[in-house]
Amino acid sequence: MRAVRYHEYGGVETLVVEQVPDPHPGPGEIRIRVAAAGVNPVDWKVRSGAVQEVLPVDLPAIPGRDAAGVVDETGEGVQGVSIGDRVFGLGGVTGATAELAVLSAWAHAPTTWTDEEAAGAGLASVTAMGGLKALGPLRGRTLLIEGAAGGVGSAAVEIAVAQGATVIGTASERNHEFLTSLGAVPTTYGTGLAERLATLAPDGVDIALDTAASGSLADLIAIVGDPARVSTIADYANAQRLGVRLANAENDSTLLAEAGELGRQGRYTPRIEQTYPLEQIAEAHAYAERGHTRGKIVVCI
Repeated sequence: MRAVRYHEYGGVETLVVEQVPDPHPGPGEIRIRVAAAGVNPVDWKVRSGAVQEVLPVDLPAIPGRDAAGVVDETGEGVQGVSIGDRVFGLGGVTGATAELAVLSAWAHAPTTWTDEEAAGAGLASVTAMGGLKALGPLRGRTLLIEGAAGGVGSAAVEIAVAQGATVIGTASERNHEFLTSLGAVPTTYGTGLAERLATLAPDGVDIALDTAASGSLADLIAIVGDPARVSTIADYANAQRLGVRLANAENDSTLLAEAGELGRQGRYTPRIEQTYPLEQIAEAHAYAERGHTRGKIVVCI
């Protein structure tokens, strides 16, 4: 099969498209013929070597953690999915940006989603749901999402709105119209946030989710009044220091199925900012590293 690989840690110039052996699923896993794969911050952090002490990988490695496509092989003990089913889901830390990928968690893709949207749903939805579930029931509560326009942030907005929360999202002004289209009340981040929120939410903000790791956790605690009512999916160092709930992305088929069901109901559609062909993987990673994305970046296989 054709796949993207890097043979050493480094910049985007290490990424090459080459022929590699086909992978096969182990017990409880499936293999898909990949239609599209997501590009996530973890991909370039792993590739650069920046997180090798926490997430070491065997080199050469295929980047990518989530993908969508059609099932073409199933491992021992797999139930509820058949050859030919269209699914989206998650594999290991690496392995998704290839013609064939092995998934350990998956769900059926809604027919309403394009392949690109389905590819953008895996990691973003389980990460957003993990961060939201850490905050308890959402119905009737006012939720602040820091970094609401990114891949995880935009997923969290739609999922929280679907669960009955009033959502205020921070983003740069160029993304305010986008946040409004997702169902959030937009505001800018940074200095004066508490004052802006006093106007937007006169009864106060109940809970907060940080997806940006911009150093604002202490401010979010001050706004909601209790570190237990703040969760982060990104700011590991400060979360432990301040007593904030830390949510890690998990390969959880139940969460993926919840996201797929919201998709079928028309209440969650992964937002895709940019798509690239496989041959332009270096450009895709470079774009992701620059940050400030509005939704997801996807590579079409």
